[in-house]
Amino acid sequence: MERLITMPPADEARLNRWINGIDQFNDTVGDGTTRHYMTATECACREYIRSEMEKLGLRVEVDCMGNVHGTLPGTEPELAPVWTGSHFDTVLHGGRFDGVAGVVTGMEALHLIASSGAAHRRDLTVIAYGGEEPARFGIGCIGSRAMAGRLSVEDLKSLRDQDGTVLYDEMKLRGFDPDAIASCRRKEGDVFCSLELHIEQNKVLEERDLPLGIVKAICSALNFVVTVTGQAAHAGGMPMDVRKDAYAAACEMSLALESLVRENRLSEYCTGTVGYVQLSPNAPNIIPGQVQFTVDIRDCNAASKDALMNAVQDEFQKIAEKRDVGLRMELQNNDKPVVSHPVLMAALEQHAAARGYESCELISGPFHDSLFLGTFTPVGMLFVPSKAGLSHCPEEWTDSKYLKAGAEVLADALLDVANRDTL
Repeated sequence: MERLITMPPADEARLNRWINGIDQFNDTVGDGTTRHYMTATECACREYIRSEMEKLGLRVEVDCMGNVHGTLPGTEPELAPVWTGSHFDTVLHGGRFDGVAGVVTGMEALHLIASSGAAHRRDLTVIAYGGEEPARFGIGCIGSRAMAGRLSVEDLKSLRDQDGTVLYDEMKLRGFDPDAIASCRRKEGDVFCSLELHIEQNKVLEERDLPLGIVKAICSALNFVVTVTGQAAHAGGMPMDVRKDAYAAACEMSLALESLVRENRLSEYCTGTVGYVQLSPNAPNIIPGQVQFTVDIRDCNAASKDALMNAVQDEFQKIAEKRDVGLRMELQNNDKPVVSHPVLMAALEQHAAARGYESCELISGPFHDSLFLGTFTPVGMLFVPSKAGLSHCPEEWTDSKYLKAGAEVLADALLDVANRDTL
């Protein structure tokens, strides 16, 4: 595909300045980056992003959930807008690129389009989403989930962090209006489409020496909390054949999860993880009487994910009965996966090729804000390489040359779709 206008090259120095500027808002300096939703640090970062968007000449608004919208007006603003962007919060001791890469390349893409003088009919909006990581309140994609109508005032009043702080109360403390959550909601037709750039968080691109990946599907998460109740007893006094060891049962369940996921043939990509375990009484000479652990299942196929959940529940129950322990499984979340729109995939691939960038198609194991945007608008995603595939850790790294490539292809694709009548 030939580009119809001459777009200026993306500026690596500006991208790096924004990356570093956002990273200064960090609650764990020297030990990765921590910027949790609705903390003082995260709110200060939001104001920095707002200020940088305003410097670009964008029309900036912050909605009731703390999502920052920076808009480059089109010639026909009555048309549904085109969105880009990603999140700016982090996990505990995370990296500086997760989410932020999509915010700064979105800002750069709009700057390139504005600098080129190219006309675009639809408004172009870059959004810095709040609360994508479930790090603080136990639920992900808070900002985009509210846009999709999948979050209510009642939910905000029930969500708490580990210190017992209620999300609803924290939002009010930080100057937001949680009771206005309905004002964030978008319905089908309100947004023409969305293109999100994100770091890959895997090493497929690095291993293939490719600068860009075109996402064909986004896995969704299924989460439940499992409580296994046995009988605490003396580690030396209780014989092995009569124990009700809650931890041994939990370990067998974890291995069963691993086996079921590995053997699943219904989906192109799925994962299963036990990521959190809490033992009670958690003493060296006492058989664990109770264990609570989490199960996280990701899948790009909804039917496969539901079938896997049923199989896991059945197998856990068999293990509990065999070991004579109690079992409680509480479903917390079961979102649907999203498939990228084929026209948007083709546009990203064609614009990458036109700039001389090779790419490949990928499935995203991690979920992103596009997962919820996909419930009301067509979505596409562009991946840039993660060094060694590492993410959610201080070692997370993406070279600026890849951010440059991503910003340029993103700008071309945004300009393209902003002048289309249909996809």
